[in-house]
Amino acid sequence: MAAARERKLPQLHLTLDVRTSCAFRCPAPAPQVTAETPSTSAVARPDGEFRLLDFDRLSVLGRGNGGTVHKVSHRRTSALYALKIIHRGHPGAADEVDVVRRVDSPHIVRCHSVLPTASGDSALLLELMDGGSLDSLVGGGFPEAALAEVAAQALSGLAYLRSRRVVHRDMKPANILVSRAGQVKIADFGIAEVVSRAGNHRAAYEGTAAYMSPERFDTERLHDDGEVVPVDPYAADVWGLGITVLELLMGRYPLLPAGQKPTWAALMCAICFGELPAIPDGAASAALRDFVAACLHKDHRKRASVAELLAHPFVAGRDLTVSRRALCQVIEHR
Repeated sequence: MAAARERKLPQLHLTLDVRTSCAFRCPAPAPQVTAETPSTSAVARPDGEFRLLDFDRLSVLGRGNGGTVHKVSHRRTSALYALKIIHRGHPGAADEVDVVRRVDSPHIVRCHSVLPTASGDSALLLELMDGGSLDSLVGGGFPEAALAEVAAQALSGLAYLRSRRVVHRDMKPANILVSRAGQVKIADFGIAEVVSRAGNHRAAYEGTAAYMSPERFDTERLHDDGEVVPVDPYAADVWGLGITVLELLMGRYPLLPAGQKPTWAALMCAICFGELPAIPDGAASAALRDFVAACLHKDHRKRASVAELLAHPFVAGRDLTVSRRALCQVIEHR
């Protein structure tokens, strides 16, 4: 999904975006807030306080198999929002509505209301982010300070989701949005899952293949002794964040050679059996290299947890003022 600033819709930097479900892929876009345009970051209103007829549709921000996202303006206040219409009968629509109702964090794109529709579609009134998605900012490499800020805020979002027993299951640059003020928020819960208190979760192969973790390709992964290894569902989100950080650093999708066609077979081999790409000398500090490696252990049991990564020197040791300023500069100049 794109930002509200007039730019091309961001595209995945791969020619193949394999999803085995029909979940809508575009993240919620962001508003252009001016003195005449009230911000949409106010406290969410109860369902029913907004109506579809209260909004004018200004443009289409994104389309997916499951629905369409429009930029809309509230007729009375002129406030800008993203309106996500999920088509009736779309698999996972009820799950997405359930997830957005239960989350409320400064690091999660806010759903202001779930609007009733005459057609039976699901309509989510979402906040907008004026910096767009990280997908639209890939290219040229991120400065390390900006990467630290992205990682820190995204991890805070993942920590919150875990506290609500929510697994995102599609962490990638297109689903992480930023504001010009340097805010980072997780978006698009089209295939998210609420894990039961017993720890049960779907083992189905779902998501965007390029950002799926090794254990997601093989949902019945065996240990050396032939026993099925229980999978920590939250570990896959850490993997997706690690790939995202590495992609922002390298300026392209990192697990395939530049120019190689990202077929499903090539992605599966690279993710499950390939070595991590070598980061050129001088391109990253030891702390960043260690952070990426901690995110991208192929064995999910050895992969760092969100809590461990929040305490990692790359994140915990950053200068908050410097890192936020660096991120704002990247957003402003791309």
